Amino acid sequence: MKDNNKSYFGEIGAAMKTLATGMKVTLREYFTPKSTEQYPENRKTTLHVSKRHRGRLVFKRNEDESYKCVGCTMCEKACPNDSIKITTEMVVDPETGKKKRHLVDYQYDLGDCMFCQLCVNACNFDAIEFTNDFENSVFDRSKLVLHLDKEVYKGGSLPQLIDGGAPFTIGKFNTKTK
Repeated sequence: MKDNNKSYFGEIGAAMKTLATGMKVTLREYFTPKSTEQYPENRKTTLHVSKRHRGRLVFKRNEDESYKCVGCTMCEKACPNDSIKITTEMVVDPETGKKKRHLVDYQYDLGDCMFCQLCVNACNFDAIEFTNDFENSVFDRSKLVLHLDKEVYKGGSLPQLIDGGAPFTIGKFNTKTK
C-alpha cells in the first residue's frame, strides 16, 4: 500500500484537482448537441430489430391456416415458469377408430414469459416460434394472456418487422438535434 504523507493543504489541492476533472467532463457533455431518436413517428422507416430477437410466441400455420400443434404438451412441460397452459381432450377418429388427442386451448401468458425458447426447442412438430414483434405493451395484464390456437398472427403493428424492419445501417439515425 502506498504511504499517504501529504499535508493538509496537499490533500485539499488533490481534491480540487479531482473536482476540476469531473467538472470538465460535465461541462463538455452539457454543451455537446443532443440528438433524439424519433421513435413512435418514424419507426417504420428507421427501426431495425434483429430477426433472432424473441418478442412473442406464435403458432406456425400451414397454407390453409391450420396449425401444426397436436397438443403433446412438451412445450408446457419445458416451460420453466408455467407461461404455457394446454388443454386437450381425447376424441375417437371416425376413419381409423383410434383415440386421438385434440387441442382444445393453447394459452400463452406473454407477461410471465422469460423468452428462453425452451418451449420452441422442445416442440417435436415445429409448431411454435418466436417472432421479433416487440410492441406488446398494454394497460391491463389480462390482455397479455393469448390463445394461440384461436388467433392467426399476421404480424404486429409493423408488418415488415418480421423481416427485420428497416435496413440496418451503422452510424445513421433518424435524429433531431435539440
